[in-house]
Amino acid sequence: MESTLDIFVKSIFSENMIFAYFLGMCSYLAVSKTVKTAVGLGAAVIFVLTVTVPVNYLLENYLLKAGALSWLGEEYADYDLSFLSFIMFIAVVASIVQLVEMLVEKFAPALYGALGIFLPLIAVNCSILGGALFMQERQYSTLLDATAFAFGSGIGWFIAIVAIAAIREKIRYSHIPAPLRGLGITFILTGLMGIAFMSFMGIKYGKEVKKEKAQTVQTSQLTTAKTQE
Repeated sequence: MESTLDIFVKSIFSENMIFAYFLGMCSYLAVSKTVKTAVGLGAAVIFVLTVTVPVNYLLENYLLKAGALSWLGEEYADYDLSFLSFIMFIAVVASIVQLVEMLVEKFAPALYGALGIFLPLIAVNCSILGGALFMQERQYSTLLDATAFAFGSGIGWFIAIVAIAAIREKIRYSHIPAPLRGLGITFILTGLMGIAFMSFMGIKYGKEVKKEKAQTVQTSQLTTAKTQE
């Protein structure tokens, strides 16, 4: 079993929503023209992911999957509502995004105007639904693990969009060939950043380190036994 810290770190770097899975690219490309708007949308994505994934985890484990309703009584133990997963996940995401939209409009009207249509479009952001589906696929054992994954995924998405926004601000007045200006150079930069983030895949986490140590000890024992023979 992976530790909560391992799940958190992997979701930021080696399993980054943008650079590993390319989820949420529409908002990533459209709202990354300035750092200010990128920070606002990135913070909103962190909040939505951190809230929706744990809520969907509870729905999945205590309502939807086979046997989840056993806490209501033995007669409900055979119920399987997993076919409702997509509908329930999307409903939760849409509800939380609506809450975020109202809060941003109330307390940060300038940011609300800058984000425009892309704030309500968080509801159909692939990274948000992807977080819930990854949680379902990976079957995290505790709510804390699911929350760590959600928070880490949000931070990873935040880092990605703020980094590309900062770069786009810097190169705005650079001498870029006309055919590559705008989204062209942005796609190239995203690819290069994705290659850079691939280096984090070489990090050995707790489970992998223990496995490697066990293999090393086993190999050493076999070598010693052969030498003695």
